Formats: sequence, structure tokens, C-alpha cells
Amino acid sequence: MALALGLAACGNGGSETTPADGGSNAAAPGTVKIGFMGDLTGANAGIVIPPRNGAKLAIDQYNKTNPAVKIELVEYDSQADPSKAVALAQQAIKTDKIVGLVGPAFSGESAQVGPVLEEAKLPSVSASATNVKLAENGWKYWHRVLPNDGVQGPGIADFIVDGAAAKNVFVIDDKSEYGKPLADAVRAQLKTKGATVTDDSLDPAESDFSSVVNKVAAAKPDAIFFGGYYAAGGNLLKQLRDKNVDAKFLSGDGSLDKGLIEGAGAENAEGALIGCPCYIATPDVTDAKVKDFAASYKAAYNADPAIYASEGFDAATVFIEAIKAGKTTPEDINQFISTVDFAGVSKQVKFAPNGEVEAKDIYIYQVKGGAITLLGKAAEAKLG
Repeated sequence: MALALGLAACGNGGSETTPADGGSNAAAPGTVKIGFMGDLTGANAGIVIPPRNGAKLAIDQYNKTNPAVKIELVEYDSQADPSKAVALAQQAIKTDKIVGLVGPAFSGESAQVGPVLEEAKLPSVSASATNVKLAENGWKYWHRVLPNDGVQGPGIADFIVDGAAAKNVFVIDDKSEYGKPLADAVRAQLKTKGATVTDDSLDPAESDFSSVVNKVAAAKPDAIFFGGYYAAGGNLLKQLRDKNVDAKFLSGDGSLDKGLIEGAGAENAEGALIGCPCYIATPDVTDAKVKDFAASYKAAYNADPAIYASEGFDAATVFIEAIKAGKTTPEDINQFISTVDFAGVSKQVKFAPNGEVEAKDIYIYQVKGGAITLLGKAAEAKLG
């Protein structure tokens, strides 16, 4: 889990490479294989295709330098199904002989795949999985290039109270391994800041959220936070607005996709706020490195970079730097990862011993004119 502006990127670029089909041969001399795993064709693929594209861009740029050791990117479409992800991980290890994995993308599949990768001593770097507990398993081969929900949740909650001036907040989660812990982190922080909090949950597999919507309407909150993915988030927002609930609507990185706008309708989505531990190269960003990345991404995919595109680029760059240093076996690559410290597109990339990235910034995005724009860092952003 997770994400996006000009946001067409979330639906594009799906044809550049073909997911692994189990028929791959062992890596040719002078070539190593890096995998990418995530939901590339499922309901929430919009927040996985951008990091896949970012990773592919980094590898393509590296290969164009004609290095002594080239990299082949092998894709594994988990469709966010943990059981499918486990089978794909076993294929990646035993058949495809990858030496590292960008992913898994979501927290649920990460929890199931982690032990498989750990047993095989295969290093992984996720560009989008945020569940706090993933870092508490004692895994030595697992890493992520974004802050976890223990950082994201409080950051969003602080913005809700300080930046959005809300005192009465209705918090809804989708009961998932991603959405509920994130919502719980928001709830806990809101209470420490003196906000009144009302709780509820929904089933994202359903389409009628009237029970939750009626409770929200009765509570008359200043703001609503939804912990879950954009497919359900857009539907929820539409039903809230149809019920004339005009409270500020906020969600986390799982909703940072054009699908939120499409599901709610542009008018209903206008003004919606989305927090994310990701730095998207929006058209209004001025950082030179980020702008260069955005231009390269646009040239490659004819779309603006979206949620976790820059994190996917940085995750792949971790492996690229290892290979450039002559590390081509999983064990050597993993050892190298513990020493990396470079300025990525999304942040300074350096890992703590538990695999967590040390950078902790959370950003707030807002829907304006049918697009998602950067409002600012959560600690600094203010609504006018």
C-alpha cells in the first residue's frame, strides 16, 4: 500500500514489459535479474503501476550506459493477492533466479512474502508498503524507501487538527492490513491533540456504504478520514456528498490516485485531501532533480509521474548502486544495502538496521480542478 496528478500515469505504461510467466531462463552472463512485485492489473493497480514505471526507468537508464553487468527487470503481477504473491516469490527465487526484489507493493502481501524472501536470503526494497509491523519481524533482507504508517498516521492527524482546523473527526477504515492500522494511528494521534473522534468501518467489497454514511451525517464532523484504497474511497466520498455531508474529506496514500476523483466525480472530489509518505513530481515542484526525473518519466511513458513513481525509481537505484559496486549475489547486495546513503529523487536514501528508511517527511496533496496537487509537508501545510 497506496499511489497522482496529471494522474493519467496510473493507468498508462502497462505494456512496456510482460509479467513473468514461469518460463524465464537463468540470467545470462553479464546480466542479473531484479524483480518487481505488486498489483499490476487488479482493482488498485493505479498505485502500483507508477512505482513499477519508476523502477523500470531507473534500470533502463542504467542499461543505456552499457555497463559490464546489465539488469533485467522481471515483473510479478500479484493482483494484491497474498497467496498469489507467495507463489510468485517462490517462482522468482527458484526458477527466475532474481538477485533482488522491488516490492512487494502492498502490506498484506509483504507480510506473507517476507518469510519466503528471508528464508531464501533475498533482499527486497518496497516502494509502497507502509504497515508498521513489517519492520518488527527481525527480517534482515527486507527494506522500504518510505516512512511507515506510524509516521504517516500521526502526520496526517496533526495536519487535520493544525492545518485543517478540525476538532470533530469521523474516522473510517476498510478493515484491511493496510487501512485499519493507518486509521488507528490517525485515531490515536487525534485523541492526543484533543479532537473528538467517532469510529466506524466498511467492507470495500460492498458498494452501498449507506450505514456508514448515515452515521457520519448524524455526527456532523468537521473532517472525515478514510483508511483504505481509492476504489472504495471514491465511492464513499460520492455517497457522502450525495447525502449533503460537506465535511473535509481526507485519506492516506492508498487513495492518492485519479481513481479517487473518478469514483467520487470531479465535483465531489474537489478539495479532498490525501496524505502520503511520498514526494510526487507535480508540475509545481521546483527541485531540479525532481523536475529532471519528471521530464524523463514523461518522455518514457507519455504521462506525469504519479504516486510512488519516485520511490520506485529510488528502490531500483538501491540495487543499481550495489551492482555498480560489483555486488551481484543476493548476500553481497544485501550487505551493500546496509551501507547505502545517497540523495534519491524522493528523499535521502539510508536505511536503519531494521530496514526502515531514515527520512520521515509526510506530504499533503489536494484535489484542485480535477487534478491532485501538492499542498506541502504535513507539518507545514495550511488550508486557506
